[in-house]
Amino acid sequence: MAEHKRAVVVGANGFIGSHLVDSLVMAGHEVTAFDRFSAGTRLYREEARQLRGDFLNTDDLREAVKGQQLLFHFLSTSTPATAERDPSFDLRTNVTQSIELMRLAVEAGVEHVYFASTGGAIYGESGRDSYSELDPTLPISPYAIGKLSIENYLRYFRTKYALESTTFRISNPFGPRQHVNRKQGLIPIVLRQIALGLPVTQLGDGSMVRDYIYVEDLVDMIETVVHQGSLSSVYNLGSGEGRSVASVLATIREVVGRDFEVVEAPKPATFVDRITLNTNRYIEEFSAPKFTDFATGVDKTWQEVRSQCR
Repeated sequence: MAEHKRAVVVGANGFIGSHLVDSLVMAGHEVTAFDRFSAGTRLYREEARQLRGDFLNTDDLREAVKGQQLLFHFLSTSTPATAERDPSFDLRTNVTQSIELMRLAVEAGVEHVYFASTGGAIYGESGRDSYSELDPTLPISPYAIGKLSIENYLRYFRTKYALESTTFRISNPFGPRQHVNRKQGLIPIVLRQIALGLPVTQLGDGSMVRDYIYVEDLVDMIETVVHQGSLSSVYNLGSGEGRSVASVLATIREVVGRDFEVVEAPKPATFVDRITLNTNRYIEEFSAPKFTDFATGVDKTWQEVRSQCR
């Protein structure tokens, strides 16, 4: 897709969404940034058109998709923790309103929907070393169950209404602009605790393995799919490398230059032990991406978190 398009990013002032807005603007697209802007400050480039609205308000969503060719659904009303505490809220808001967004997209003549799903939990606990898009999806957490439901509804809208869509199963992104107060993401949470001089909570014995990807690398992968055109409907987006919690904490110690207190807490029953994404589908279709060195990415995140906590 070489030509420039009219694109709306739902969740534009969020962590991934704001970086995505920047990337789309720099690629020459006419971008509308839709968000509540509850943080009060705009995180993305000024060239994007700002549209303030509520994801749960149908009229606001109708205005957001009007006249758009591309729709990026990068908003979530919950985190893994909040969905765990109240699964029905996640269902009533994320899933139901995503269906409404798709319906409005069909009415507005949107050409293509790009959806930010989860690669960190959607495959469940099957004991594999890594997971490809062809592996069974057996989520055991409400957050991942909701994401998979939205994926399935995208398939329904593609079949019934010819609404094209691409799903990104994203691993564990980290980097600048991550909202540390949302309590989502090991790296920003740990860095915030260190900056505030507080103990770090480790869930389990430190052996849990996750696939971490620096946010700018992630957005580069997304932009490549958008620009070159997707041959598949689902892509795993991650580094393809697993890191244990213990090894992440060790890297953080090196980056911040000091030790910190770690308090061990029980691992939630819905947390899988090991998730690493197989990204061969992406590599075969678009070539292997270049990744930021992990410690370098952690350091860039630390510099921002430290400045915010002063």
